[in-house]
Order: sequence, then C-alpha cells, then structure tokens
Amino acid sequence: MSDAERALGALLGLMARLRDPQRGCPWDREQTFSSIAPYTIEEAYEVADAIERGEREALRDELGDLLFQVVFHARMAEECGWFDFAAVATAIHDKLVRRHPHVFAGASPTPEELVRVWEEQKAQERAEAARAKPAGEGAVLAGVPRALPSLVRAAKLGRRAARVGFDWPDAQQVRAKVLEELHEMDGALAAAGGAGGAGESGTGTGAIADELGDLLFSIVNWSRHLKLDAEAALRAANAKFERRFAAMESLARGRGLDLKSLSAAEWDALWREAKLNRT
Repeated sequence: MSDAERALGALLGLMARLRDPQRGCPWDREQTFSSIAPYTIEEAYEVADAIERGEREALRDELGDLLFQVVFHARMAEECGWFDFAAVATAIHDKLVRRHPHVFAGASPTPEELVRVWEEQKAQERAEAARAKPAGEGAVLAGVPRALPSLVRAAKLGRRAARVGFDWPDAQQVRAKVLEELHEMDGALAAAGGAGGAGESGTGTGAIADELGDLLFSIVNWSRHLKLDAEAALRAANAKFERRFAAMESLARGRGLDLKSLSAAEWDALWREAKLNRT
C-alpha cells in the first residue's frame, strides 16, 4: 500500500469516527449536506487564494481542507445509502477516461480538437442526464450550479447558450449590447429621479437593479467573446485596488494626513501618485 493510500484510508476512518452516532463529535454528527455546503465553497476559494498568493504550504493545507469536504459529503451519502467515497473516485476516474480518448485511444488531436471532444463528451453526459429527468425540463442550461460566483455562472450560461446558436456573432456586437444596456441603465436612473439614484423613497430601485444585472451580464459575455475570464479580471482589479489603496494610506501616513478629512481632490492626487508608482 502506498503512502497516499494509507493517508486516504486514515482520513476516511477519521471521518467515520467523527460521524459515529455514539462516540463521534457532536458538531460533526449534526451536520447535513446543506449545512456543510457553504464550507465547501469557502474552502475552494481559499485554495484559489493560496494559489494566487503563491504560498506552497498554505496551498497544501487548503487542499487538505477541501479534500476533507469531499470526504465529509461522501460519508454522509454513504450513511444515506446513496454511494461512498470509492464510488465518487470511480465516477471521476471513468469520466476523465471518457473525456481523454486522445490519451487512452492513442489518437493525436490538435488543441482545437481536444476542446471540441471535451465539450462533446460533456454535452453527451448532460443529454443522458436530461433524458432521466421528467419531460419538459430544459437541458441546454441544466446543471450550471447556482452557487457559483455570479460572473462565473454568467459566463457558463453564455457558453451553453452559444453551443446551440444563441449568441452574438462577434465581440463588436456584444460591445454594442453593453452600450445598449448602459443606456437602459441611464434611463432607469432618470426615471427614478435623476442620475443620483432611486432617492429616499426607493422608487425605481427594482428597475435599476434589473438593468444593472443586464449590464453586468452583457459585460461578462463581452469578456467571453474577447476570450477573457471576467472573474479573473475582476479578481485582479480587486487586488490592484487593494495595493493602490494601501499605497495611498502609506503616503497619507507619511505626510501626517488624516484619511477621513481628505477632500476629493486630495484623494485623487494620492490615487494618481499611487498609480505612478505602479502599485
């Protein structure tokens, strides 16, 4: 038995012990799929954060936390009589073999053909899953998890719709859609009482939120046509903003300035200086 097999066996045994009805941990015993799901999402984000920060030891630890989430869900499923961890591992093994015929069938496809085969396999799997559902349930957009970050989910929905021909022909036309949605956003703001917003009464807030959602959705699809990842782009923008704001704070402290008393012009000057310093 390899080290990996021993370690995984020990982890599975630990999980069974934690869920033991008589001798387990009270907190672990009372958890359900729904109560654990938010932790699963959180751990996936922490893995991504460790990768982005380039911290190897943190990545090891976060991967362990994420693996524990898989083990936790699999254990609860086994208790329900649905499947166990071995079934989970077997299922992903078999799926990856199906989606890599170029590796296991000896073919030599181009990168473009690889993408096509991968997508065809996924589409076939979704179609088979759809056939098992009651008649009338949609299949094209089925299975896109609602818990995904909204930018990621918007991109996935756009890609799914594009596979059956519901898409803009090129990035330029998506850009025109972005401008159209921006104009509609302006219209909603104007109808609500001016560009300042919905006002104290909240009149028009629903329409403004609706148009803002349409604008964001169109921007995500523009990103898709530009072959850019909107979620990654926004994450990078967040990190850049944090760096520049920290630089402004440092500049202000060095000059004895109180952040809360700065004027708009002073903030703008600090921002420009931070940009010039390439933070």
